[in-house]
Amino acid sequence: MAADDVRLQLRAWYGKLIGEKRASPATLAAYHGDISRFFLFLTDHLGGAPNLKALAGLEIRDFRAFLTLRRNEGLTSRSLARTLSSIRSFFRFLDRAGLVSNAALGALRTPKIPHGIPKPVSAKAALALINEAEEAPLTPWVGARDAAILTLLYGCGLRISEALSLDRKDAPLPDVLRITGKGRKERVVPVLPVTRAAVEQYLALCPIGLAPGDPLFVGIRGGRLDQRQVRAVLIDLRRKLGLPETASPHALRHSFATHLLAGGGDLRSIQELLGHASLSTTQMYTEVDSARLLDIYDKAHPRAGH
Repeated sequence: MAADDVRLQLRAWYGKLIGEKRASPATLAAYHGDISRFFLFLTDHLGGAPNLKALAGLEIRDFRAFLTLRRNEGLTSRSLARTLSSIRSFFRFLDRAGLVSNAALGALRTPKIPHGIPKPVSAKAALALINEAEEAPLTPWVGARDAAILTLLYGCGLRISEALSLDRKDAPLPDVLRITGKGRKERVVPVLPVTRAAVEQYLALCPIGLAPGDPLFVGIRGGRLDQRQVRAVLIDLRRKLGLPETASPHALRHSFATHLLAGGGDLRSIQELLGHASLSTTQMYTEVDSARLLDIYDKAHPRAGH
């Protein structure tokens, strides 16, 4: 896939991402996938495994050919932008090491990402998902586990990766939970009594003996629960309840923020609770609330539509 001199630098780059940049496992996996696919393309495109000299000689048309290939394979503009960001990160590393300088990559325009707003579920739908999760499985402890996870997403605004990274020693959940999120940034979130109770109910029913260092949420074989398993649960639940495809685990986090804002929460507090690095990221929830109000107006106002 790559010549020896490139592979050596790839290992050093990964080490920097882990050590200095403190990249999350999900970010590392995404970067690795993007770069691996890029070098697979280059090997075919150049007729052999590229070395550092070949990387320095790449032209803008070479990068565009790769992005065109990936778009034809079904990548969205958002995924293409992330792919280009991964490649640029590696080339910046090479440039700072004095090994490769390539101006063509800097001249390449980042794919435009269409503006979108989060798609939360209603409070009624969020509670229906949690209740259905608890009642759905034939195995009660599995239902209690799924309900506890969904309660954490909606009640604390956690990302699914953050909820599944909790260990047995983290329970009983305290009044305030310290969460390490993206970029290893730590934040503090309050834990509602109902959330604490949901986790306790799961642990009371779980037949697997969990040591303090074991995962809090486990599968039937005792291993840490996988994000794909939780997403599969949500797909099944939303079909049963007739909810749209946007009713995903992350939608519950969106719902947490949107419902706090609708209830009078201020943006700065919500930013802290979600762990957003920038207030501008949190401000997208004001658009959600505005869209909700306009929808209510269109449906309820006697002059709407005239």
